[in-house]
Amino acid sequence: MKEKTGYVMNMKDKFGHLKLIDIPKLATECKEKWFNQTLCHINDCVARLGVVQGEFHWHKHDQEDEFFLVLEGKLYIDLEGKTIELNPHQGFTVPKGVIHRTRAEIKTVMLMIEKSSVKPTGD
Repeated sequence: MKEKTGYVMNMKDKFGHLKLIDIPKLATECKEKWFNQTLCHINDCVARLGVVQGEFHWHKHDQEDEFFLVLEGKLYIDLEGKTIELNPHQGFTVPKGVIHRTRAEIKTVMLMIEKSSVKPTGD
């Protein structure tokens, strides 16, 4: 689904269980500036691939924490009063209720793990 914001959000589970997930292939095939794909469900959580460049809007998740792990590129997570810089193989958890936005100056590939109930665009 392509929202009016220009974000492409695929919330349906693409792989499920017992399937190989080739993240470099998915990232290479992605031509969108802001792409989010649910890869699989893990109990009551999901693993999502994000391929991003540019800025996401400020938002929060009232009921869910959100974990980001950078695989390629550089991700900035803006919080009120500070910015976290994530390089490849670095991760960060934004607790529920914290207003934040993500942004990337260059194409960045990241893995997100969060409860399956989360709305990526915020509450």
